[in-house]
Amino acid sequence: MATETHHNPLLEDFVFPPFDIIEPHHVGPAIRSLLKQLERDLVELEATVEPTWPKLVEPLEKIIDRLSVVWGIVNHLNAVKDSSELRYAIEEVQPEKVQFQLRLSQSKPIFYAFKAIRESSSWESLSDAQKRIVEAQIRDAVLNGISLEDDKRQQFNKIEQELEKLAQKFEENVLDATKKYEKLVTDKKDIEGMPTTALAMAAQKAISKGYENATVENGPWVITLDGPSYRCVMQHARNRYLREEVYRAYITRASSGDLNNTPIIDQILKLRLEKANLLGYDNYAEKMATVSKAEELIEELCSASWSSAIQDMEDIKIFAKGQNATEADELNLWDVKFWSERLRESSYHINEEELRPFLSLPNVIDGLFSLAKMLFAIDIDPADGLAPVWNEDVKLYCVKDSYGAPMAYFYFDPYSRPSEKRGGAWVSVIVGRSRALSRDGTSSRLPIVHIVCNQTPPLAGKPSLMTFHEVEAVFHEFGHALQHMLTTQDEGLVSGNRGIEWDAVELPSTFMENWCYQRDTLRSIAKHYETGESLPEEVCLKLRSARTFRAGSELLRQLRFASVDMELHTKYVPGGSESVFDIDHRVGQKTHLIPLLPEDRFLCSFSHIFADDYAAGYYSYQWAEVLAFDAFSAFEEAGLDNDKAIKEMGLKFRETILALGGGKSPLEVFIEFRGREPLPEAMLRYNGLLP
Repeated sequence: MATETHHNPLLEDFVFPPFDIIEPHHVGPAIRSLLKQLERDLVELEATVEPTWPKLVEPLEKIIDRLSVVWGIVNHLNAVKDSSELRYAIEEVQPEKVQFQLRLSQSKPIFYAFKAIRESSSWESLSDAQKRIVEAQIRDAVLNGISLEDDKRQQFNKIEQELEKLAQKFEENVLDATKKYEKLVTDKKDIEGMPTTALAMAAQKAISKGYENATVENGPWVITLDGPSYRCVMQHARNRYLREEVYRAYITRASSGDLNNTPIIDQILKLRLEKANLLGYDNYAEKMATVSKAEELIEELCSASWSSAIQDMEDIKIFAKGQNATEADELNLWDVKFWSERLRESSYHINEEELRPFLSLPNVIDGLFSLAKMLFAIDIDPADGLAPVWNEDVKLYCVKDSYGAPMAYFYFDPYSRPSEKRGGAWVSVIVGRSRALSRDGTSSRLPIVHIVCNQTPPLAGKPSLMTFHEVEAVFHEFGHALQHMLTTQDEGLVSGNRGIEWDAVELPSTFMENWCYQRDTLRSIAKHYETGESLPEEVCLKLRSARTFRAGSELLRQLRFASVDMELHTKYVPGGSESVFDIDHRVGQKTHLIPLLPEDRFLCSFSHIFADDYAAGYYSYQWAEVLAFDAFSAFEEAGLDNDKAIKEMGLKFRETILALGGGKSPLEVFIEFRGREPLPEAMLRYNGLLP
């Protein structure tokens, strides 16, 4: 075993992780060896702790950081390079990792040292960021059970262990259930209306399944529940039976057989409630401290979008009737996306597939980087070859300031790989900015970040040709990454988006999405991948005016997720008269004009709240929209065609929202940028919901 840790890539002193040589068999020995070392460090810290920054916060940050970096790498590989060996390796050591985290968060000597700082005469001389760290550490220790009696604390710790295991299993079941469904289509009639891109993907999938003669034109084609494949069927397949089958498969993922997440959901909610009760809360959402505000926001947005959604449905029905669709009088859930896409094409003369050649990934990235340069005075250069990657499609970039000095690095993993990569798009941090963790003792450690998406891969020798939805996803995730990369906060525990209250973390990401629709940005990202010609001006205009198309319906869809999340974490009684699906269907009556199917089991794949950090916080997407649209409207007020004003405003956004991290409360940061508290008007206006 000694040799294992001796040459273990996870334990090397690296700047960039050696992604190319980390194997599942490294995980167990590395984590165990690391935990032993960290336990020694913690014992020493507890023995020597004093209520001062150098004797408390810096050594503590080093312990927290070391574990989060190594476990973060393992977690990342689990998300982008899943295998049964890696799952097993994680399962083996996860309990020990959780046990150490609990031991650390429940350390009395550390807790009392933070309280001593809070009560000391030097409190007033601390910076805002330092005060927020102290207050957060005290609050988190209480939320992690430090004040509980011994027997209750043991119970609390058992719950934490179980919750971590359940979240891991939930995510694995979703991935496996998504992979499991494959629909072989052999008859051309069945795939009518499906765009070439989708057919190329489906033929490629068929080849990988042993149909080596599969072609785009003649098939056979294999359709999957992976994001790009599923969306294409829903929007474009004329065959209503195919749409229905794929829709039903999608909303019942991970809800039956040995991949059934239903008992896991019940168990998670039961344990979260128990945990909240142990801490003295009535329910799990109470600790968010903004339950009533969240419910008010959801309610307000629901009523603002309901009549607009009714109109949307009316328009689709009339249009489908005009096309002599047999289903026009009784549109079902698998018809709405298809007919709304046809209506959008007809109203705005925009065809998503005809746009694809103008939205090649290389051009989109060029346009995005030019925008970042203009707004935030940064340069982004390729840094491929500087560090190893986990897949040949992954690119590495360096972010530089206006003097050419590196500020941060990020990896970009753009394409869908259904066999090993989980769905969705996200940003995660390998290392954050930190003074205490400086490598040379003088300059702060620079952030290194992952941006992961799941878009259409390059097909048939062409670059990745994107849908506009995929472009928005890249801009969105890039916004998250910017907050980690452009932070000027040197206190590692609140740099980037660490320490930022949950309802504000989506601000920079949603803000960046707005730029996709801004004329100059749109012109710069949308160029034909072969001829280089820009997207015609009139198409740009149509794209921008199509932005509010069905915005009311789309907002209601998001509000279903936010509402059901809130209901499950405030009102659900485990083992009571209402099941989780009853609650979802009850919420659905307020957000869906066509009732959800009785067998709808969407919750079984709702990873955001069952396997990620959005539990009782999904509404943050809507609140962040309020903040982001309001922030963007500051640029409009400055004049979007006034380069000088935009650059000034961009710098202000960078120096406040992107730079300050969790070192100040998000509301204070927003006011510092905007000069006032946020208002919802801009968000309603952008969604076409203001009368």
